[in-house]
Amino acid sequence: MEITADNRLRRLIVVGDRVLVKPKNPSDRTNSGLYLPPTVHEKEQVQSGYVIKVGPGYPIPAPVEDEPWKETEEKVKYMPLQAQEGDLAIYLQRNAVELEYEGEKYLIVPQSAILLLERSENLFE
Repeated sequence: MEITADNRLRRLIVVGDRVLVKPKNPSDRTNSGLYLPPTVHEKEQVQSGYVIKVGPGYPIPAPVEDEPWKETEEKVKYMPLQAQEGDLAIYLQRNAVELEYEGEKYLIVPQSAILLLERSENLFE
């Protein structure tokens, strides 16, 4: 399979209750027209960005109906996250982990750090 710009993020697997977020580019001007350096926005406690990928969710413990030493073939079950791909997420910056992947800046944000989700059916149309 050839890796293109469209499918390069498909190789990434988000683990657990985490969300991969592409930070939204903040305005570089104030309402009065003054230009702000990029470091001003990075210090804000609350940031926003678009959800790119979502982890499987919170693992649910298996029922203990059988004997504990008996091997089982059950797969791990997960409680899915509220965030979905394409949502606009408002999150706490201090809980986000910044990473750079193929020249792009992304953030790994735990579900517990997301304060608000804006979901629009035609967000990218």
